[in-house]
Amino acid sequence: MNEFTRTIDAGRVMARCDALATLSELSGGLTRVYLSEEQRKANELVLGWMREAGMQAGLDAIGNCAGRYEGDRPGLPCLMLGSHLDTVRDAGRYDGMLGVITAIECVHALDKAGRRLPFALEVIGFADEEGVRFGTTFLGSRAIAGTFKPEALDATDKAGTRLSDAMRGFGLDPARVGDAARRRGAVHAYAELHIEQGPVLEAAGLPVGVVTAINGATRYNFTIEGMAGHAGTVPMALRRDALAAAAECVLAIEACGKGGADLVATVGKLEVMPGATNVIPGRVTFTLDLRSPRDADREKAVAAVVAEIKQVCERRRVKVEAHKLHDEPVAVCAPWMQEAIGAAIASEGVEVRRLPSGAGHDGMAMQAIADIGMLFVRCKSGISHNPAEAISEADAGLATRVLAGFIGNFAPRAAR
Repeated sequence: MNEFTRTIDAGRVMARCDALATLSELSGGLTRVYLSEEQRKANELVLGWMREAGMQAGLDAIGNCAGRYEGDRPGLPCLMLGSHLDTVRDAGRYDGMLGVITAIECVHALDKAGRRLPFALEVIGFADEEGVRFGTTFLGSRAIAGTFKPEALDATDKAGTRLSDAMRGFGLDPARVGDAARRRGAVHAYAELHIEQGPVLEAAGLPVGVVTAINGATRYNFTIEGMAGHAGTVPMALRRDALAAAAECVLAIEACGKGGADLVATVGKLEVMPGATNVIPGRVTFTLDLRSPRDADREKAVAAVVAEIKQVCERRRVKVEAHKLHDEPVAVCAPWMQEAIGAAIASEGVEVRRLPSGAGHDGMAMQAIADIGMLFVRCKSGISHNPAEAISEADAGLATRVLAGFIGNFAPRAAR
């Protein structure tokens, strides 16, 4: 055990998660989106905690909370830690926030022990990972990785507010987003602690696990155009029912997801127009979210299911338009990072379990400039993106000690 882990306070970690959970636009629940007043208040709290932990801290050009704890001499490349501070709608209180708070707790313990490392530590509270407000994921991490796309500044929210205008209203200059970018070599590696968001660790009776890869994901939006008509007067054989066609497509997507190992396929949204009881649906839109830890499997499955959807619609005499929304390849966690995180778990007397992540994380963007690694923490019943999201204080404490052990024994790849 590293000597500085003795001062880690799991109660403080849990209390800080609770404090952030109060900063919400949703009364009685948790919703905190990018560039909102609730995010401004969350940033103030997190930056204060970073400074208390001995870091220099401030907002970067995209609105990330960025704290730096210098190494044994100023200006050294860093080990970057963190996660996101934004949430989905009606969220849980640990997704994202736990990774930021545990990283701060580890730096706090180092500072209290008066210990400096042969590299700097940076903790990032990413401003926008979920993409809820503007429909654009990983804005914070893409800015740091230098892969932010300028066209994202033209994205609008439901109120019609452009991202660039919202940034100005928040006190940020959209023309300076590039200032947040880090060069390769300035970041030794990126490590993130995160709740599992699934049931594997709980089923195995294990509090933590090593992530092997973040699944690649493809998302589509489909629009089916049929013919609306009177529910009582159009014979069944003459109908061009957009919803009936969509229903068959949804079942094809479900079958696709069941047809491959570790493949998952989901229709998360479906809208029916005109949406009246006595009218045959003339137009339906629905989404596809397809994920796999292997890009070749994902690409093959996407091609097959899109082809089947087109066949279904042709047979049912309806038109279909397919629009790809998102295509993100697998982000493989570096083997040397997996080994280092696994060694930190083993040092706590816990069996080392390796598993992929079905959910996306900021590491998918950060791999553009650094090797990545992830530590998963068990969550109750595997529930996430839900107010019922829960972890135990004991697991939070153990996971923070594992993260601290990883930090204390970290050796940059070039020095290994």
